[in-house]
Amino acid sequence: MTFEEFSGQDNAAATGDRMQSAGTALEELLVSAKKQDCLTVGVYESAQVMNVDPDSVAFCVLATDEEYECDIALQIHFTLIQAFCFDNDINIVRVNDIERLADIVGSDQNEEPKDVHCMLVTSPSADSWKDSALERLGLFCEESRNVYEWVPTITLPER
Repeated sequence: MTFEEFSGQDNAAATGDRMQSAGTALEELLVSAKKQDCLTVGVYESAQVMNVDPDSVAFCVLATDEEYECDIALQIHFTLIQAFCFDNDINIVRVNDIERLADIVGSDQNEEPKDVHCMLVTSPSADSWKDSALERLGLFCEESRNVYEWVPTITLPER
């Protein structure tokens, strides 16, 4: 076994651990943000928040699965949201498990299931809400950008 092969195995294991940690941090962040009423769910609702108060957006999650990969309108929305996030230095991730995200965010008793294709974590003011999961995800996004992965994909932990 060469050194490169050995290093590659270590990197693969480290990447797997990093992804699992990011998935756990994302779940913690979404639960915490929902409890504190700092979570905006839905493509159109997110676009409204970005238009009205872009400085309040702390984190963005885009979600899709095989069923929606061919939805051109959704892909155009994603492209615009990504561009907005890049222009405003907002960390952004993708998740490929809409059902799991819907379970995490849930819906109220009398409501229809929420559109979880786009979710924003907002912060009412810069110092009022600090979350360790948000900091860990920010570090994950920064590390991903360092290896030219501009919108990293996160795998959520199983229940």
